[in-house]
Amino acid sequence: MTETLTSTTDTDSPVRRRPTELPVEMLERFRSRAGELDRANAYFDEDLRELREIGYLAAAVPVEHGGWGLSLAELARSQRRLARYAPATALAMTMHSYWIGVAREVERLGGDESLRWIYQSAVAGEVIAAGHAEAGNDIPVLFSTCQAERVEGGYRLTGRKQFGSNGPAWAWLGAHAIDVNAAGGPQIVHAFVARDSEGVTVVENWDTLGMRPTQSHDTILDDVFVPDDRIGCVVPAGDGNHPFLVGISMWPLSLIGAVYLGIAERALELAAAGARRKTSMVIERGALAYNPMIQHQVAEMYLELDAANATLERFVDDWTAGVDHGEDWVPRTYAMKWRCVEAAKHVVDTALDVAGGAGMFRGNELERLYRDVRCGGFHPGNDALTHEMVGKAVLGILADQPRW
Repeated sequence: MTETLTSTTDTDSPVRRRPTELPVEMLERFRSRAGELDRANAYFDEDLRELREIGYLAAAVPVEHGGWGLSLAELARSQRRLARYAPATALAMTMHSYWIGVAREVERLGGDESLRWIYQSAVAGEVIAAGHAEAGNDIPVLFSTCQAERVEGGYRLTGRKQFGSNGPAWAWLGAHAIDVNAAGGPQIVHAFVARDSEGVTVVENWDTLGMRPTQSHDTILDDVFVPDDRIGCVVPAGDGNHPFLVGISMWPLSLIGAVYLGIAERALELAAAGARRKTSMVIERGALAYNPMIQHQVAEMYLELDAANATLERFVDDWTAGVDHGEDWVPRTYAMKWRCVEAAKHVVDTALDVAGGAGMFRGNELERLYRDVRCGGFHPGNDALTHEMVGKAVLGILADQPRW
């Protein structure tokens, strides 16, 4: 499935075609390591090595630039499948891969090829992390507590970033900061910080309820210089219309939703298998699967997943196909991610009910999935922001959103 295939170009030189999907044998190895990585609160180094070797870090890079060429819809399906085996690995790969999506949207929507270096970086196996989360900032990306200062040849960034997945491995941190002294009013500077830049400190403070192997450490930026050729865009504070910002909405929220649905699919699989395996002393046929309440709960999980999967699939397929939903893309984006996460939490909760007390024990995969799925609500947009944005959009007052 992942062998190197060749075809002939006009110059008769071989070119590499993308693999069709991650091989099952690899995914099974990921699953076999996931529990111990969770217990040890350790990064998924071996998973990353294998993914790097087959080129998955460049899965979304266009084929002509050396990647697999997966669309948003295709990558979402791949990430959902990966999450069934190793949720934290899938989530961390989402936080890397969406930057490739941002580069693609900047080129597709804005005709700007300045971010093609991201393609090259991903093909080379370099990891890109997200530096958006900040304490005290409830409108991430559009505003910032991190300060940017314009200097000759670039910007200097100072501040603290949280939830930087791939903390031990990233080579680049996509981070934003605010230039309060910019001409014409405050501007948000979207920059890519090299890990070896002077003033960068990764704080190894990731010790959390779930998604532990992502090792999403804080990063302190102390007057860190970023040259102009590593500035993604500079936009007015509060303005989310630039193609760079469109990419930051569409790709990560879709891929995040896919990851949590993958967790839920695995929970349903485990719950159903357990119900078929467990016996009952009072049911004539013996298996717990013949208990009407268990049947009802399993059906409820399936129905919840079916609806959420349909929401995600329609969303990514529409975006990939170029369907014009106009301003309705805003509530659709937030609603899609919210629906995926809420459905996933409900499914995993019900799966634990079906499994019974055994699911509470450390080492039980469902216990880990229960903790991992809780993290979904903390990704943008959270429940409060989702309801605010959707409500304002439906009421027609989203454009009245205050800026600075």
